[in-house]
Amino acid sequence: MSARAIIESGRPVGCVPWPRYLLDASRWAQLASPSDLALLGLWGEAGMAHAAFLDEARMQVLLASVAAPEGHIPALSQGRPGAALFERMLRDLYAIEAEGGDPRGWLDHGRWPVLGPLSAHPTRHAPDPTPMEFLPVAGEGVHVIPVGPIHAGVIEPGHFRFHVQGEIIVRLELRLGYTHKGLLTLMQGKSPRAAARFAARLSGDSTVAHGLAFARAAEAAQGVEIPPRAAAIRAAMLELERLHNHLNDLGFIANDAAFAVIHARAGLVREELLRAQFAAFGHRLMMDGLQPGGVAQDLTPEGVAALRVALAAIEAELPVLLGYYESHASLQDRVLGTGTMSADLVAAFAPGGVVGRAAGRAFDARLLTGELAPEALILQSGADVDARWRQRYAEALQSIAFLAALLARLPEGPLTTPMTQRGGEGIALVEGFRGECLAWMRLDDGGLIEACFLRDPSWLHWPLLEAAVIGNIVADFPLINKSINGSYSGVDL
Repeated sequence: MSARAIIESGRPVGCVPWPRYLLDASRWAQLASPSDLALLGLWGEAGMAHAAFLDEARMQVLLASVAAPEGHIPALSQGRPGAALFERMLRDLYAIEAEGGDPRGWLDHGRWPVLGPLSAHPTRHAPDPTPMEFLPVAGEGVHVIPVGPIHAGVIEPGHFRFHVQGEIIVRLELRLGYTHKGLLTLMQGKSPRAAARFAARLSGDSTVAHGLAFARAAEAAQGVEIPPRAAAIRAAMLELERLHNHLNDLGFIANDAAFAVIHARAGLVREELLRAQFAAFGHRLMMDGLQPGGVAQDLTPEGVAALRVALAAIEAELPVLLGYYESHASLQDRVLGTGTMSADLVAAFAPGGVVGRAAGRAFDARLLTGELAPEALILQSGADVDARWRQRYAEALQSIAFLAALLARLPEGPLTTPMTQRGGEGIALVEGFRGECLAWMRLDDGGLIEACFLRDPSWLHWPLLEAAVIGNIVADFPLINKSINGSYSGVDL
């Protein structure tokens, strides 16, 4: 049976807009075999595990579930390596062991007073903060360089364990979880509107994308349609977030190659855009600017005017940045062929966003909703730092064009639709600047959150960073790391 047939052979249990099917353990185990379905995410709730898959040929999402009454499920990671970090998270949060998977923890560093806080029966215990056992490397001249979790720059904490031979990296393994916030627990028992503030703070640079995914999942669960003006303002916010983050990354990638002029000039026009966003939405990052049912405030003519001025400056500056980028051999030498991802790894992990499209993977979550036409999809083929820089550059230009069209024809009308007080289950994928942000939730009969999960694209990007640095010199790690730009907070929940 195909993976799709295996999933659809299960019992449908209802989810909007994509159905969810309950499988027994034997059929769930069959999903570990690589297939034409890409793994989007894996999460749990008390006594149950769920997974989302993408049928790339049909551009459809499929959901599968398996009961774990004894706290065990068959591991998917033996055939789908992208499941490994999710399964470690299942163990920490839900006390569900993936048999045959990596037994190490991920979020729980041994300091929590309870085991499995989101399981049916959390167990209190005395904290035991033991160091994680990193994978060993043997060979003549191999030595270890530990980095972090506290870094020299103003960035989030994460620990990197390098094994190097001379200057060449032969293995990298990371440990995150230092910014675990307990967001999923904080959301339980609240209405979607009350919990939206938590979703907006999973990863601050993607506050619009995660907030929009959360809102769309809640609206799907309750069958709510938002007004056209609210939908248009949301679309503009999402493109603005994509643009200011791409500008940030274009500058910082060049800066990590010791080429500061691109960093300075990109930072200047990004700052002008952030100030325009503050004028238009009352917050530089537009945090809390949208909510389930619509948007929190209107976009006034003065706000539109401020945004247009900033966008014009960016549109004029981008060709200048490209000229600097392409005309300096020293910079090109650092980015070309650096941090390359093999086609096999890209196929195995199916990364989204810039990381995937810079390696030729033709997926964008906007294709699922018709927000992006297939012919408008931008792809690169190098799968290296250069390809990821150029992918961001092309997407920044595209965002400016989209914003010009959106701001020119904002429809009139209300900004919100009331949310109902009834149960349901919904899921949404939103294309943020890193890739697809997933939100799933189930509401009880009073419209309160029974279970919820948010998935950042970085879950599938961090393992690829570990692979992309192998064979590169230690000095190129910051450059490769920034070109992938995984979110620490986004996977720490």
